[in-house]
Amino acid sequence: MLPLSSKILFFVFALVFGGLGAWGFYRLYLRIRRGAPASETRFDVLGGRIVSALVVALTQERTFRRRSTISIFHAFIFYGFAYYLLVNLVDGLEGYFHFVITSNHIWGKIYNSLADILSFLVLLGVVGLVVRRLFLPSKRDFRFNGKSLLHPLVKNNYILRDSLIVSAFICFHVGSRILGQGAKLELEGGDVWQPFSSWVGSTLFGGASESALYNWRVFGYWGALGSVLAFLAYFPYTKHIHIFMAPLNYAFKRTANSGTLPPMKGLEAAMESEDPKIGVEKLEDLEWPRLLDAYACIQCNRCQDVCPANATGKALSPAALEINKRMQLNEIASHPSPFTMKTASFEQGGLTELPMLEFAISEEAVWACTTCGACMQVCPVQDEQMLDIIDIRRHQVMVAGEFPPQLQSAFRGMERAQNPWGLSRDKRFEWADGLKVPTIDENPEPDIIYWVGCAASYDPGAQKVARSFVQLLDKAGVNYAVLGKKEACTGDSARRAGNEFLYQTLAEENIQTLNQVRPKLIVATCPHCMNIIGNEYPQLGGHYQTMHHTEYLETLVAGGQLQTAPLSASVTYHDPCYLGRHNGVYDAPRHVIQSMGIEILELERSRENSFCCGAGGAQFWKEEEAGEQRISDNRFEEIQSRLDSATAAAKEGKVLAVGCPFCKSMLASTPTKQGRDDIVIKDVAELLLESVQRAAGEWQEAAPAPAAEPVAVPIAELPVADGHGEISADAPDAVVGETASEVINEQPEEPAQPAPTRKKWGQKDEVSIAPVGDVPPAEAEPVRKKWSKKDDVSAEVAPIEAQPVGSAEPAPTRKKWGQQDDISVELPPSETAALSTEAAPVRKKWGKAAQDDVSAAPVVETPTPELTSPTAERPKWKPAQAKAEPAQTGEQAVSEPVPTATERPKWQAGKPKAEADTKEVESTPIETALQAEATAQNAERPKWKPAAAKAPAPEASELKAVPTPAVQAESVQPSPETPPAERPKWQPKAKVEATSAPTQTVNLEPVQEKPTEDLAQPDAVTQPETGRKKWTPKK
Repeated sequence: MLPLSSKILFFVFALVFGGLGAWGFYRLYLRIRRGAPASETRFDVLGGRIVSALVVALTQERTFRRRSTISIFHAFIFYGFAYYLLVNLVDGLEGYFHFVITSNHIWGKIYNSLADILSFLVLLGVVGLVVRRLFLPSKRDFRFNGKSLLHPLVKNNYILRDSLIVSAFICFHVGSRILGQGAKLELEGGDVWQPFSSWVGSTLFGGASESALYNWRVFGYWGALGSVLAFLAYFPYTKHIHIFMAPLNYAFKRTANSGTLPPMKGLEAAMESEDPKIGVEKLEDLEWPRLLDAYACIQCNRCQDVCPANATGKALSPAALEINKRMQLNEIASHPSPFTMKTASFEQGGLTELPMLEFAISEEAVWACTTCGACMQVCPVQDEQMLDIIDIRRHQVMVAGEFPPQLQSAFRGMERAQNPWGLSRDKRFEWADGLKVPTIDENPEPDIIYWVGCAASYDPGAQKVARSFVQLLDKAGVNYAVLGKKEACTGDSARRAGNEFLYQTLAEENIQTLNQVRPKLIVATCPHCMNIIGNEYPQLGGHYQTMHHTEYLETLVAGGQLQTAPLSASVTYHDPCYLGRHNGVYDAPRHVIQSMGIEILELERSRENSFCCGAGGAQFWKEEEAGEQRISDNRFEEIQSRLDSATAAAKEGKVLAVGCPFCKSMLASTPTKQGRDDIVIKDVAELLLESVQRAAGEWQEAAPAPAAEPVAVPIAELPVADGHGEISADAPDAVVGETASEVINEQPEEPAQPAPTRKKWGQKDEVSIAPVGDVPPAEAEPVRKKWSKKDDVSAEVAPIEAQPVGSAEPAPTRKKWGQQDDISVELPPSETAALSTEAAPVRKKWGKAAQDDVSAAPVVETPTPELTSPTAERPKWKPAQAKAEPAQTGEQAVSEPVPTATERPKWQAGKPKAEADTKEVESTPIETALQAEATAQNAERPKWKPAAAKAPAPEASELKAVPTPAVQAESVQPSPETPPAERPKWQPKAKVEATSAPTQTVNLEPVQEKPTEDLAQPDAVTQPETGRKKWTPKK
C-alpha cells in the first residue's frame, strides 16, 4: 500500500493525464465522424459483431497468415498488453487498499504465473522487433519504392521515431512492474509461481534493507501505472493506437465479401447537381469506416508485400495510402501545444484544402490497381484499401473526367454495343456456330441459364471455353439455355474503372431481361460475371443464384453424369482472384482436375495467396502502368518454373489450367509465354471435355500444327493504324499452343479430318508470279498478297481480261481481322455499317487451315459484271497479259470483287474501258447487288463460307473460256507466255471517253448503323473530263 502523500499525488496525476488521454480519444472520434455516412449498415446484429471482433482479436489468426516469426513476437506483445489491463487494475487497487492476490489458492497461482510469464514474453517480443528493425532490416520494414507518394512526415522517419518511443514506453512500463514485484517477492521470501520476478528480485535486491525494498516497490508502482497514464496523452497520435482501433474495425466490418463493391445511391441526382459529389476527392469524402481504417492500420506493410502492382515496380502502395491518410488527419488536427483544449477546424466540420491525389496516393498509383483484393485479404486489421481506390476512380471518371485514354474505347463499346470490345451485338451468338445451343426463346423453361459473357462471345480463346462447356452440358443431359443476343455486358469493367453510371445502365438492362426470364440458376464461365450478378446486382433489385462453371461441372462429375478418362499431362492451376480470393472457390476446379486422374502441381502462390494475372480492375482494357515488369510476366515466370521443376512434365506435357477467360488471355499473351510453346493454357472445361471424349472414344489424335493461333490481347497493346480501329500489320501474334487434335474436336458435328499445315502469316513485299514451267502445277502455292490501306473507294467494276486456259489468278489475299472485318454477303445490308472507330478492336481467330484460302472470283452468266462479296478485296495491280477482246455474249468475264465499307480498293492503272462495258456497269448499282443477298438474314447462324459458293454454276461453254478454280484447290500458275513485268507508276489520264462507274465513298467514323444506300455519294462520282476525283470523308 502507498503512503498517503503518494496516494494523493498519484490521484491528481491520474486525473490530469487521464483527462488528456480521454480528450485525445474524443478528438479521434470527431475526426472519424467527419467521414461521409457509410453506404452499408455497420451496426446490425451488434452483439454478434462484438463477439466476432473479440474472437478475431484474441486468436490473432489474421496476424499469423504471414510472417510467422514476426507474428509470434507481435503475439507476445499483444497478449501481454491485453493481460496487463487486468494486472494494472489489480496493482492500482493494491496501492490504495489491502488487496493482494497471493499464490495460496489455484486462481492466485494462475494469475501470478500468467503475469510473470507474459511480462517476460513482452520484453522478449519488444527487444526482438527492435533488433530486427535496427540491425536486421528487410524490404518489409517501411521501405517504399521511389514512385510511391509519401507524406512529408513519413519521409522524415516519423514511423521509426514513433516505434522507438512506443518500444521504450513498453519496456519501461513492464520493466518497472517487474522491478516492483521483484522487490516485493524478495521481501516476502520469493514465489515459485513467479520465477522470473523472483530471479530479478534475488539478483538485484539480494541483501537490501527493508526500507530500500519498500522504496523499490513504490518506484515500481509509479513507473508501471504512472507511465500508462502519461502515455495516454500521447497514445491517440501513435501507430499503436491500433490496439484499440483494430477491434473496432473488426466489429464494424462489412458483411459482404471483398469482391462486392458498396452501392452508390442517388447517383442520378448527384450528377444533375451543379457541384456533384461523386466518389472521393478529399479526406472528408471518404466514408467514416475508411477513416477508421487509417487509425486501425498497424503500418506493417503486409498489404504492400502482396500487391501485384507494387511487386512489379509500380507506384501503388496500399500501405502508403493508409499511412498517408493518418499522417494528414493528425496534421490537420494538430495544435502548437498538445495541451491545447481546443478542437481543430476539420473536427468542427471544416473542409480540407488538399485533394487526396496530392498527399495520399498518386494518380498513376490509382490506375495501377487490379482490384485483386490481396491487400484486403492479408490485412491484419481488415482495412479496405481497394475501396478507397475505387472511390477515387469514380470521382476522376465521372466528375474530373481524367482517366487513361485507352479506357474510352472500352466505355464507348459498352455504351453503344453493350460489350467492351465494341463489336456488333448481332455477332454475340456467333461463338455457337455449328453447335445446337438452345436460346431462352427456344427453351423458355431451362434448369440453368448459361451466362456466356462478353469474353466468350467475342474473344476467340474464350469462345473455345464456351463451346467446351455447352458440349459438356449436352453430354450430361442438362436442361439449359442461353440468352443469346439478349445478353449484355454485366458492367464489371465499367464499375471497377469508376464509371458507375455506365455500370448501372448496363446492369438495369440485364436485370430487366433476367427478371422476365426468372432463372433458377445462372452458371457463368467468367468469375467477374458470376461475382457481379450474384453479389452486386442485388443492390439494384436483381436477386439471382449464381455459380461458377467449375462448381457446376464438379456436381455433374460427382453425380456420374460425366464419365472421365485419365489424362497424362502435368497440370498446375492458377486461382483467379474473382473466383478464389473474392468468392472463396478453391476446391471445385481442383476436384474436377483430379477427377481426370491428374495430380495438380500447386504453385507457391496459390489459393488465398494467389498472385493476380494483371487483368482485373479494367487493366485488360488499358496500358499497364510503368514498372519494372508486367504483372502477367511475373506470374508466368512462377508457373513455368513450377512446371519445369516437375520431372513428369517433360514427358507428359505441361498444361496451365485456369478458370477465367481474362486470366487465360493475359497469361497466353504475356511476352514470357511467347517463348514457351511447350506450355499449353486451357480452361478446366476444355480439359474435362477432352477427358470425357476420351472416355467415350470420341477423341481423335492428330499431329500438332507447327504454327499456333493468335490470342486476343488487351486492346491497348494492339497497334492501331491511323486511328481507324484497324489492327496494324505489325501487331504481335500471341501464342496459344493449340494442337491440331483440339481443332478436330472443337466441332464434333463435322467429319473428322486431319488438319493441314497452316502457313505462317507474314507481310509480303511484292507479289511475284512465276512461270508455270518453273513450278509444277501440283506444287504451286497460292500467292498471298500484301495487305495495305487503300486510298480511295470506288464502285467501278470492269471485266478482267480473259486469260488462256490453264492459267488463273492467285486466290485473293486473306484479310486481317479488324473491327469491321469479314462482313459476308449473307448478312443484311444493315450489317455493313461500322461501329465507332474508337471501339476496342479484337483479333479474330482463324478457322481451320483448309478454309483459309478464299476462292477465286465466281463466274457469272451475263456480260454485266456481278458484284461479289462486299468483303472481298480488290486484287493488286499486275502486268497485263495478252490483250483480250471485249466481253461477248458467248464468253464470260470474271468480275472484280467490290470493296467493303471498311476497305478502300487500290487504284489499278490501265487503259480506259470500252464504252459498252462501262455502260453496263452504270446500269448495275451497288445497292442492287447488296440487296440481292439480303435474304440470308433469316438463316439460323450460318457458318462463314467463301463467297464463291454463292455464285451460280457456269455453263459448259463458259468454262472453256475461263476455268473456275475450286475453293480449296491449289492455285494454278499463269502461262509462261506472260512473264512478270515491272509495275508502272500510275498517272491520271487526261481524258476518259468512257462513262465511269459511280464511286462509293465511305464514312470511316460512323457511330451508329446506317443503311447501305447511304454509302454512295453523288458528289463523289468521277467526271469524264476531270478524271478520278480525290476521296474525301463523308461529313
